[in-house]
Amino acid sequence: MVRILGGYQTDFARNWTREGKHIVAPMKEAITSCLESVRMDASEVDTIHVGNFAAELYAMQGHLGAMAVEADVKFRGKPTARHEAACASGGIALLAASAELEAKRYKTALVVGVEQMKTVNAEQGGDYLGTASWYELEAKGKDFPFPRLFGQLGNEYVRRFDIPAEDYMDYQAYLAALMFRNARNNPRAQTREWAMDRQHARAEDKFNMRISPEIKLSDCSQVTDGAVALVLASEEYAAEYARKHGITLSEIPALLGWGHTTAPIQLTDKLAESRGHKYVLPHGRTAVTQAYARAGISGPEQLDAYEYHDCFTTTAYASIDLVGLTEPGENQRAIEQGWLEMDGKLPLNPSGGLIGCGHPVGATGVRQVLDGYKLTSGQAGDYQVHRKNNRVLTVNIGGSGTTTVAFVVGKR
Repeated sequence: MVRILGGYQTDFARNWTREGKHIVAPMKEAITSCLESVRMDASEVDTIHVGNFAAELYAMQGHLGAMAVEADVKFRGKPTARHEAACASGGIALLAASAELEAKRYKTALVVGVEQMKTVNAEQGGDYLGTASWYELEAKGKDFPFPRLFGQLGNEYVRRFDIPAEDYMDYQAYLAALMFRNARNNPRAQTREWAMDRQHARAEDKFNMRISPEIKLSDCSQVTDGAVALVLASEEYAAEYARKHGITLSEIPALLGWGHTTAPIQLTDKLAESRGHKYVLPHGRTAVTQAYARAGISGPEQLDAYEYHDCFTTTAYASIDLVGLTEPGENQRAIEQGWLEMDGKLPLNPSGGLIGCGHPVGATGVRQVLDGYKLTSGQAGDYQVHRKNNRVLTVNIGGSGTTTVAFVVGKR
């Protein structure tokens, strides 16, 4: 079993470009503060994995595995690697690091997720994000391609399950407002000082412009600068760590299960493939059920919350059936009965998710697992949920539902 010793998230409200700082600066802060919080010396880190989507575009910087070594001279000579899978880059970095520990190549791994996105204007940034799709076919020459793509996902739910369009827009507004409300309890969330309720999210005006036929600003995840780091450890090292710090091994959360799938990169191919299938995104559902099976649980009733990749409200809506909270086509039940609230049946994104907390693309998968660690160890502060199972599901998605990485984080 791979244990999580702890981690650190930078303040997602910061604009590192405006501060005149290079992408290495948030990496350094996350790494240094992570090691301080875990009470580890840099010399005790055996291997380093970095998740990042597009630093070559946003920051004109590649080779980010090597950039991590800049955080401490004691890292020099250690193995490093950078991983890219669009918005699932952080999840892939975690999978690679945990696999090395399970293979007993190393005892400890530092995983860092980072993105600096505020180096360009919104239009240029939207074009860069388009490279997470099939750029030539889905994004080239189109303004804000991803709101258009994920709007089509919403349309598919409306069409396939015969949902009244007005009702679906109300569900989108509810999900947006929920994320902004949760974020107000998270001191590291990008939108913690923002005001957004369901009425505001339902409105369409200069403050909530329509970006695509189905998507308004309130439906979108944030453009975010930030970095997150956490330390993974083998069972052997974690046992030694527990003795050293006067705690029991069972108190340290673990990666209990994982899932990883890849669907066709074009959204039209995904949707065509799923016609006649029970789920609109069957590959996403498979990643979730893989994680459940490997964790030895049967479904969401054995979780305390879930941190899902709500890059848009349409994916937040889809998450309800994909995690098994309802059957496909019955997703609205979870909204209407309050199941996703902080005190509900299965809270969605206590952190505020990508809409509320922020979405530094390469860091999101790492941030989700760090929040899973906090929630299952009782360290989430004002966004702590009730712990009855001590398990949280995290789902990190790259592209238009193309790469999905799921983890069950917690304690047995």
